[in-house]
Amino acid sequence: MYELALPWLLLVLPLPALTWWLLPPHRETSASIRLPFFDQVARAAGVVPSEGSVVAKQTWPQLLSTGLTWCLVVLALTRPQFVEPPIEKVEPQRDILLALDLSQSMDAKDFPGINGSPLNRVEAVKQVVVDFVSRRSGDRIGLVAFGDAPYPLSPFTMDHSLVQTLIADAVPGMAGPRTSLGDALGLAIKMFENTSVPDKVLIVLTDGNDTASRMPPLKAADIAQSKGVVVHTVGIGDPAATGEEKLDTATLQKIAEKTGGRYFFGGDQRQLADIYQVLDRLTPQNQKNLSWRPRVELFQWPLLAAVILLGGFQAVSGVARLFRRRPPI
Repeated sequence: MYELALPWLLLVLPLPALTWWLLPPHRETSASIRLPFFDQVARAAGVVPSEGSVVAKQTWPQLLSTGLTWCLVVLALTRPQFVEPPIEKVEPQRDILLALDLSQSMDAKDFPGINGSPLNRVEAVKQVVVDFVSRRSGDRIGLVAFGDAPYPLSPFTMDHSLVQTLIADAVPGMAGPRTSLGDALGLAIKMFENTSVPDKVLIVLTDGNDTASRMPPLKAADIAQSKGVVVHTVGIGDPAATGEEKLDTATLQKIAEKTGGRYFFGGDQRQLADIYQVLDRLTPQNQKNLSWRPRVELFQWPLLAAVILLGGFQAVSGVARLFRRRPPI
């Protein structure tokens, strides 16, 4: 649609008429010849002299052209614009970071599948996590893999197909044989420092305890809590095992409690899928709709019309005066 950016300038349209009506005519003294017999000449000519200003009269074409020119100039000053249809953009208000344990123990084929048959731990995890990513269409998602050390596989992105591909291509041991849970939390905190969204959610999945971190997991949890990062922890290992294979449920529970998250234990693939459905409900879609309407300036067209109208009138008037001028006798 069309609109005026400064419509209040239309109030100056009657300004020339008010000026002509309220202000007195301009008086100007000009040289003249004194005639001692002026009265006799006036009577002979049949003219009655009078005092006052002589106001030059304007013709109707002149009044019309100047009036239209003034209206066009005022219209240009109001900045007419063509407002195009709105362009809408959905801006995510939550970043979700997935931290997956890809230590060598994730290759164990002891995780019960949906149909009861055993699966590799990593294969069962990948199927569930890929499905979770597919449901988070309005969030930016990042991916971290950790083993001997944490590695960022994907920054926060709306390209969820990329994240799903990286998850599908993950293999046990690609990050090392051990587990560095505390360092993975530290890397996640650094990645969240570069984001400006109000909601920051970290989902950590692991099947063992921390044996390779330089930063203690609980210390990292305190830092995450101070940075406003909510950490949900998911354990799928064996709490009754020994050594690195043992799932440290106590630490995972404390990490979640410190940061305002929740701890979950997935005993089989069905329970694991239910956990990610709960996480999907705990972090509902949070988006901000931005709308912008492009505007095309049109002030140049009435201004050009005013120049053409005034210039055309002056040109026509000049030609008319040339034709009216009589040759000297």
